[in-house]
Amino acid sequence: TTAERRRACSRQAAHRRHYRAAMANLTVYANQPATKGKVVLHTTIGPFDVELWSKEAPLACRNFVQLCMEGYYDGCIFHRVIKDFMAQTGDPTGTGTGGESVYEEGGPEGAGAQGIFKDEFNGRLRFIHRGLLGMASNGPHTNGSQFFVTLSNCEWLDKKHTIFGKITGNSLYNVNRFGELECDSKDRPTYPPRIQRTEILLDPFDDIVPREKVVAVDAAAKRPKRKEKKNLSLLSFGEEAAEEERDLSKVQTRVQSSHDVLEDPRLSSQQAVDTDAIADKLRRKQSEAAKREATQSAVADAAHKRGGSGGGGGGGGG
Repeated sequence: TTAERRRACSRQAAHRRHYRAAMANLTVYANQPATKGKVVLHTTIGPFDVELWSKEAPLACRNFVQLCMEGYYDGCIFHRVIKDFMAQTGDPTGTGTGGESVYEEGGPEGAGAQGIFKDEFNGRLRFIHRGLLGMASNGPHTNGSQFFVTLSNCEWLDKKHTIFGKITGNSLYNVNRFGELECDSKDRPTYPPRIQRTEILLDPFDDIVPREKVVAVDAAAKRPKRKEKKNLSLLSFGEEAAEEERDLSKVQTRVQSSHDVLEDPRLSSQQAVDTDAIADKLRRKQSEAAKREATQSAVADAAHKRGGSGGGGGGGGG
């Protein structure tokens, strides 16, 4: 019937559209340069397998890899999500106004003032599909630590934001979960997803040293040696020990001469011990000991005499 023919034509037209879209996507992916570097973003809505264009965007990729290596992104939320557009993260403060890059002034070519670096554009990298990673910025050459994931075609961002990576494999399906989030009037999710940790599977750079290790080594070399303090908080009698520590800290620790000791106002000029009293006490103890010895000797003599008398009487009876 006519209705059936119309439905068949409609299905054929839909198939042709899907085919053209699929071929267009294949063309897009075929035109993209090869990636070098792999990182996994483990988030509360699932993992994102990220491949990096470290040759086309070396500044952005080096910055991203080093921040991942240092755990900078751990705990960062996706503070801004716009349906069918993008999801933004990379700010440790969660406000969208914080974060900075690993670069300092005087660093590699392209690094500006501390915390920012220049844009990097490539004719073969365009915002024409979802799952692309781009640098978020406030204007030209103001890239820091924040980045975004595209949720759809965003061609108007070409030549405005650096593309440095893409989400690949089955993890690309997790991108769709951003569209299910409830957001307020300022595009902030009610329950924002969070980056739990990052995992570097393939580091495209072999000379990156995490800053925390460098800082720790420098600090250890410069740190002056201090006298170790007791950790009184771990003791069950911490209050009493603390009181004793405070009393001991009031006593002078330097070695003093005899002259200093004699003139110390805290010391008494009188003898601390009465020697005459001690001598009298010793004499009394000696006298008492002599009396005990005399008494014990008299008792022993009396016992001996009684024993001798009893022995003679027994012999006469025999």
